[in-house]
Amino acid sequence: MASLKASSLMFSSTSSSSCCRREIIRAAVHMPKLRHGGLLSLPNLTKTRGLVEELEMRSGYTNANTNSSPKYDTRVSDPTVIAKLYAIMEAIVDRVEMHKNIGEQRNNWNSLLLTSINAITLTAATMAGIAATGVGGGAALGSLKLSSTLLYLAASGMLLIMNKIQPSQLTEEQRNASRLFKQLHAEIHTMVCIGNPTMNDVKKAMEKSLPSGGLCIKRRDKRKNIMGEKINNGNGWDDKLEEEMREIVRVLKRKDEEDYLRLGEIFLKLNKVLAISGPLLTGLAAIGSAFVGSPGHGSWAVVLGVVGGALSTVVNAFEHGGQVGMVFEMYRSNAGFFKLMEESIESNLEEEEVERRENGEMFEMKVALQLGRSLLELKDLAASSSIKGEAMQQFASKLF
Repeated sequence: MASLKASSLMFSSTSSSSCCRREIIRAAVHMPKLRHGGLLSLPNLTKTRGLVEELEMRSGYTNANTNSSPKYDTRVSDPTVIAKLYAIMEAIVDRVEMHKNIGEQRNNWNSLLLTSINAITLTAATMAGIAATGVGGGAALGSLKLSSTLLYLAASGMLLIMNKIQPSQLTEEQRNASRLFKQLHAEIHTMVCIGNPTMNDVKKAMEKSLPSGGLCIKRRDKRKNIMGEKINNGNGWDDKLEEEMREIVRVLKRKDEEDYLRLGEIFLKLNKVLAISGPLLTGLAAIGSAFVGSPGHGSWAVVLGVVGGALSTVVNAFEHGGQVGMVFEMYRSNAGFFKLMEESIESNLEEEEVERRENGEMFEMKVALQLGRSLLELKDLAASSSIKGEAMQQFASKLF
């Protein structure tokens, strides 16, 4: 009996507790009524939901459980813009290397010519001092005077050339140009990495990379291919662009390549003459010095030994101080650069399938950058090259 009472007591307490739970649940589900009879309303979640959707749209993420389609950031850079910026960056890297090399060459000119001029001046002063003492007399005295005069004249000519071209100032200009192009390269690289570049950014970058300081001729182009406007033809090519490239090749062959080959030939001949004259004069001076003091050969031996040595000093100073061989190689290298450009343009034009060519817009921009011109200047060059007389007044390249 006691057990039955205990079990019934436990059952009753359990049932009562469950009833309490149900009442508590019902109290949690049903909204309490206010004094005026209305229900307590929940906060409006519309604004909160809109804020969440806005944050998701900005981050490009949307919950997979929602019925709406995913929303991604549509502000993606145009691949054409990125490709053009990379092409400009490649041209800038080449420009930095060019200015660096030119700066080193001019610095070598400055140091070598200065050393040569100082050595020649000291030698001339020494000869003049010895001649003033009157030692030797006769032929020896005349040789010393003549050699001193020739050395002074050579030093004066070289000094006038140095003061005119100012190699040290030109070296500093090249350093500044290299630094500015490095800064421009860093700006474009940052723009590509963290920004959303547009065609306007491409225009500004290309204008800054031009040697004319970013000046651009403003006019309307009939073909509408100025930095990003599409050509309605396969792979960016049309008949007018092909004709423009052919005219550029003609100008390169007729003016730039021919002129640099001509200058290269001149400096090659000059280098050969100086390379032969220097050892020849030195050898004659050695022969003359060997016969100095011998009976019957005293006069001409002194003249040959002193004057030959002075002249060989001047020749070697011009040849190696002026780096004549380097100048010849520079002209030949520039002519080879233009020849390579011609072959690149012709290989694209000879390809009959337009789709297999390099993109016309990109190729036109690369040609303009290699020549140091804007796209409008490139078109003006091609248009004027067909006019008789005017085509012979300008070169294709504005860099060298």
